[in-house]
Amino acid sequence: MSEQPRQEHPRPQFVRDSWVNLNGEWEFAFDDGNAGDEERWQLGDKPLPLRIQVPFAFQSKLSGIADPDIHDTVWYRRSFDVPAEFANKRILLHFGAVDYEASVWVNGQLAARHEGGHTPFKADITRLLNKNGNVLVVKAVDCSRDRTLPRGKQYWKPKSAGVYYTRTTGIWQTVWMEAVSSVHLDRVKLTPNLDAKQVEIQAFVQGELEGRDLRLHASISFGGKSVAEDSYSVRHEQEKRIVTLRDGNERAPGLEGLWSPDTPNLYDIAFRLYDGQELLDEVKSYFGMRKISVENGRFYLNNRPCFSKMVLDQGYFPDGNLTPPSDEAIRRDVELTKEMGFNGARKHQKLEDPRYLYWCDRLGLLVWSEAANAMEFSDANVRRFANEWIESVERDYNHPCVAVWVPLNESWGASDIRCDGRQEAHAMSLYYLTKSLDSSRPVVSNDGWELVKTDLFTIHDYGWNEELLTERYRSAAKAVSALPAGMNLYVDGYPYEGQPILVTEMGGIAYRTSEQEGWGYSGASDDADYESRLRAVIRPYHAADTVVQGYCFTQLTDVEQEINGLLTYDRKPKIQLEIIRSINEGN
Repeated sequence: MSEQPRQEHPRPQFVRDSWVNLNGEWEFAFDDGNAGDEERWQLGDKPLPLRIQVPFAFQSKLSGIADPDIHDTVWYRRSFDVPAEFANKRILLHFGAVDYEASVWVNGQLAARHEGGHTPFKADITRLLNKNGNVLVVKAVDCSRDRTLPRGKQYWKPKSAGVYYTRTTGIWQTVWMEAVSSVHLDRVKLTPNLDAKQVEIQAFVQGELEGRDLRLHASISFGGKSVAEDSYSVRHEQEKRIVTLRDGNERAPGLEGLWSPDTPNLYDIAFRLYDGQELLDEVKSYFGMRKISVENGRFYLNNRPCFSKMVLDQGYFPDGNLTPPSDEAIRRDVELTKEMGFNGARKHQKLEDPRYLYWCDRLGLLVWSEAANAMEFSDANVRRFANEWIESVERDYNHPCVAVWVPLNESWGASDIRCDGRQEAHAMSLYYLTKSLDSSRPVVSNDGWELVKTDLFTIHDYGWNEELLTERYRSAAKAVSALPAGMNLYVDGYPYEGQPILVTEMGGIAYRTSEQEGWGYSGASDDADYESRLRAVIRPYHAADTVVQGYCFTQLTDVEQEINGLLTYDRKPKIQLEIIRSINEGN
């Protein structure tokens, strides 16, 4: 790969101009014998034998290695210089995601440790830097066979099969540096209040505040036109303000535009942190004025009923595996989803790259954000999962596209939830934990079946007979008493209480367009048969739209051996996109 991969800003909702992308060629080594610690590879004084293209995991083709075998411990090494314009600043080193445990050294000194394969972390490396030339070393440990690790669709056996795919080990999202002042914004939390025409701004400030005259200025614009300004003193590490938006030239509260899949209007917001007259920090962000709510058994977007037409998206790519090959590839997935008539995506068992959420914000696509689950319950998994889930919700809170939080899927990591009080408590605790972090979005505690406390009543149903599906969803009573896949839809003590009903997995029609063998839930023989089957599994939900308030078709693309996609693995439509769109529109 000649040019640096993934050059776009990796954190599009919190952008500073002073940043450096560290993607590209790094030195690399497998450490199956765990020699690295004994030989002190962390010192960085010896080169590693292989070369890898970061941010692609070694299992992927784009890494330049493409080794599918199990290697649970890997090392990375590269040299770097700090730009002259970063002088007299604090230098923050960021990792978008490293699967699963990461240890980071700069010039032989420990800079950071992090556990969690899908969430970002950072370290202030200022005190570790040399004036001339620096060495960065990363050790990643990912226990491939440990079924208590949050792994999502990464298979614990040597070769992928069924609905499980190739593993991802080590760095798989962008690595980058940025320069900040000793006092700077750490993050912001933006909460729109559609009804009041306001946005709540919670700013988190890092550094020594005492003895300074700190002020934070927020400028909000829409289409280049100012709609609000706010400036206030900063006396605490967390400061909260409520800002009222103006409509056009009027001084009265008002909105220029709402965010929805049809009208993805975004407001730009710029933050400037001052100490007296000195500008310490400047950050650019954006937000959408939209409201997700559940009222009287209905799912609402912006105070209007919203029928969800979603596609299940695994987020895998043929050359990059979990890592999208380019920003354009991410954008194209969102565009293809919309071209087929879907208004949402359920990102399945993967906390997606922030750039995906950025394009959903920009182009208009609702997202159900779902955690990567473990396969088995354990004390360690409770701790690991809770920590990573907190980081996930905090990372993506500001994205207007994120509509629903889904910590668990089909009792993965809690397979005895109906008879084990601890596993039931685990699912319940995740529901309330999520609510404590974000009270503005619905939470589905355990998507698909064996539900406990939940805001939406979600069902996984791969039935393919149109008459059977039509009858099953003729009434709410019939829908919630069915046993699709032979599974109880709720745990005893948590009966249906009038929540909106959505069928959040359905379809799964295998259609092989090449000679390659594949796996799927049900099979189509040719284009006409495929179209007929699509209509048969989607039409009943449009007919039952007073009972069922949405569906999620499995799935966007084929992935490795699984051929349930509307598109092939390389994103080629199996039938015309216009036909799929027409079916999704209820025609």
